[in-house]
Amino acid sequence: MSMGMMARMRSLAPAFIITVGALFVLFMVISDSNVLEAIGGRTNNVGTVNGEDISYRDYQLALERQTETTKQQTGKDIPEEQMDQFRDQVWDALITQKLIQQEVQRLGITVTDQEIKDIILGENPPEFLKQNFIDSLGMFNRAMYEEAIFNPQNEQILLQAEDFVKQNRYSEKLQSLLEATITVSDEEIKRKFIEQNIFMEAQFAMFANTLFPDSTLRITDDDLKEYYEKNLDKFKINEMRKLSFVLFNNEASNADSMLVVKNLENVKQMAVNDTANFKYFVEIYSESPYKVDTFTVQALSADAIRNLKKSNKGDIVGPASSPRGGYELYHLIDVIPSGEKFVRASHILISQQGDEAKNLAEANRIYQELKNGADFTRMAKEFSKDPGSVHNGGDLGWFGKGMMVKEFEDACFNSKVGEVQKPVKTNFGYHIILVTDQSSSKYVVERIQNAVLQSAATRDATFNAANDFSYLAEKNGFEKEAELMGYKIQESANFTIKATSIPGLGYNKNLITFAFENGLNSISEVHRLTNGYVVAKVSEEIPEGVEKYESSIPKVRQLLIVDRQYEKSRQLAEDLLKKSNNDINKIRELEPRIQVLMTGRFNSNASIPVIGKDNAFIYRSLQLKKGETSEPVKGLRGYYIINLTEKTEFDSSAYKIQSTSLRNSLIMEKKNTSLNAWISEIKDKAEIVDQRYLFYGY
Repeated sequence: MSMGMMARMRSLAPAFIITVGALFVLFMVISDSNVLEAIGGRTNNVGTVNGEDISYRDYQLALERQTETTKQQTGKDIPEEQMDQFRDQVWDALITQKLIQQEVQRLGITVTDQEIKDIILGENPPEFLKQNFIDSLGMFNRAMYEEAIFNPQNEQILLQAEDFVKQNRYSEKLQSLLEATITVSDEEIKRKFIEQNIFMEAQFAMFANTLFPDSTLRITDDDLKEYYEKNLDKFKINEMRKLSFVLFNNEASNADSMLVVKNLENVKQMAVNDTANFKYFVEIYSESPYKVDTFTVQALSADAIRNLKKSNKGDIVGPASSPRGGYELYHLIDVIPSGEKFVRASHILISQQGDEAKNLAEANRIYQELKNGADFTRMAKEFSKDPGSVHNGGDLGWFGKGMMVKEFEDACFNSKVGEVQKPVKTNFGYHIILVTDQSSSKYVVERIQNAVLQSAATRDATFNAANDFSYLAEKNGFEKEAELMGYKIQESANFTIKATSIPGLGYNKNLITFAFENGLNSISEVHRLTNGYVVAKVSEEIPEGVEKYESSIPKVRQLLIVDRQYEKSRQLAEDLLKKSNNDINKIRELEPRIQVLMTGRFNSNASIPVIGKDNAFIYRSLQLKKGETSEPVKGLRGYYIINLTEKTEFDSSAYKIQSTSLRNSLIMEKKNTSLNAWISEIKDKAEIVDQRYLFYGY
């Protein structure tokens, strides 16, 4: 057999591909303990499904296979921040597979060796086998296929293919068994026919709830209490948890930043001493493509501008921090006029003294201290009320004309650099201004850009800090240890066990499991997030039941308001219908606030022009005869009075002709959803234990 043939046969090994709702379960069952022992995997279990163990080896093999499949499909590795979610997807697929296997066994579904042989050697072999033996004319080469099948060298690959076909056949039989229970009633067929064939048009009067604003509704505390007690079913809540937590973000450290700076300094030294042009170094060391940039001072950092202003053409400048993140090294090609002036200024805003006179007096006092030598940065941090600049000592950065209020702008652009201005009044208060720099230049540069990324050492240090906190919090108390170590405690909103993410934290299925499997004040181990690590404490256990009245008052009020609006809409509709003697066109004359509109053509399966998808409107229209007017009908936004102006007659002959095809169509629809619904049902009933966190640290 040729090497090409062997390569084709090896490509037949099945990949892990299982999707809930798909017809086939394509993952090869891992059950040969000898094979697993040869792999040398761990024998520990990562979980159970209805008491059946899932070993670390099973899960790890599934994970590795799907990782490789995903890489082949996308050409990329899975990003680290997506790995937790990816692991959960593989876990969910493995759980689904195990549940299907258990059900197949329970239902007594079997697949014989002869069936497998007939499928592989039949007239039309499975596509995944057949596709490897298609010739240049697109024809299946049967002789080459059988030669490969019966070659002893391919025995192991053939065994894998047989297992794959067996699982596929199990799935087909299971699907057939599920489909055998599918029925379609005559009523369903008739409803489908009506959806497709009955079209209507209507004139309607809209009694919108918005006619009665909240402010016009008088609601007392007694009304709220009474509504709550009569509608307890509306305030039922599932069992929920709330977490307190400390986040340890994956952020680059000063050491990571200094490493980038040091590397760029080394590149600078090479570029200065080398005769090669700067483009050569950009193409090797920059993380962004080579180009010549022209920057105003607004697009550069303060230290970059400071160094560029004192450099000559041809100089290599930096490393300097970049507004785009990280650090940059510049080759200064030219300095050209910008055509506009930019200034950099700091200010102290005084607006907190209670009135204008007191604000001015305070501003003049601070101005005088500055003139006497007080440090501007210190004074800004102590007295300024501008939250955007106070932490920077009042520094506003660089700006051009048109970016500040006129009084402030005029003072800045007419000032000398380094001169403290007398207090300037604007709508915000009084400003004491110090212009720290000016520029009317643009810088033409080539640049090497390097981002600052978190190193493995920093990431390990972050994890260790989280781990230390978890240990100490368990011993000394969560809040006490957080305060002692200067960590900020945050709190999630309530969440249920079926939540897909935790409010304030995001996706972390294992942390949700922790919250429901542990008691109040339990402290978690370290859990990994997409942006770092978290240590959490169960801060509240909310049992299943009825929400307390005190905490549900805003919801009670809103529901009662809507009820009152509906009631007033109904009363108005009934009153006007009676006064108009069921003539919808007279309603507008009686009450100008009421709109009388036409729907346009619609059926029961589509959104209604003007109204949208309102099932109550559709259902009542179907019951009306052409020319009839309805009683007030409660819809999504208020009440309607409907006058049906057009309606397709029910065609019994057409219904009889179409009923068979409609029945088949409905059966096909149910078939397409039966496996999905069945899997969801057995998952809800299954006892699933997930202990992956013991192995993967999340």
